[in-house]
Amino acid sequence: MATPETVAAGIMAEFESPHLLVKAAQAAHAAGLTLIEAYTPFPVPEVEEAMRLPRSPIARFVFVAGLTGAMFAYALQYWIAVLNYPIDVGGTPAHSGPAFIPITFELTVLFGSITAFICLFAFTGLPRLWHPVFEVRGFESATIDRFWLGVDGRDPRYDAAATQRLLVDAGALRVVPLEAQP
Repeated sequence: MATPETVAAGIMAEFESPHLLVKAAQAAHAAGLTLIEAYTPFPVPEVEEAMRLPRSPIARFVFVAGLTGAMFAYALQYWIAVLNYPIDVGGTPAHSGPAFIPITFELTVLFGSITAFICLFAFTGLPRLWHPVFEVRGFESATIDRFWLGVDGRDPRYDAAATQRLLVDAGALRVVPLEAQP
């Protein structure tokens, strides 16, 4: 039985320093490549600037969820304490805003944190059981002392030879082609 051919999934380049990685990211962006990813052992803010990454929408989702949690908590307490089952406790009014604050705060935090947790996995595509970069020999050095830049083969401006030349000119120690799973 014939096996289907694998298609190129992109290119990975290994760099010795964050400075060279930033230089390569700037060159890739200048060449019009947009589907690039950096792998570093520690945060390198200059790479984010060089790649021109858009702001994450997660903060907006968390804000809306927190606001929803606060409104839900306050409305539920108001409905219970004022409308559904008012109790006269020591002559205090049924609607006492300060008494509603702790639960309102707790549900704001609960709704926001659950939304952040779910959005993190949804936007990052985790858990990822397999990715072509896992097959690159030496890629584990991305957690220790090396810096990697990946260019996705689905990028409209991707050309394997030109991209490889671009990364080598930027100072890559080695360039490894990625193969997609058939």
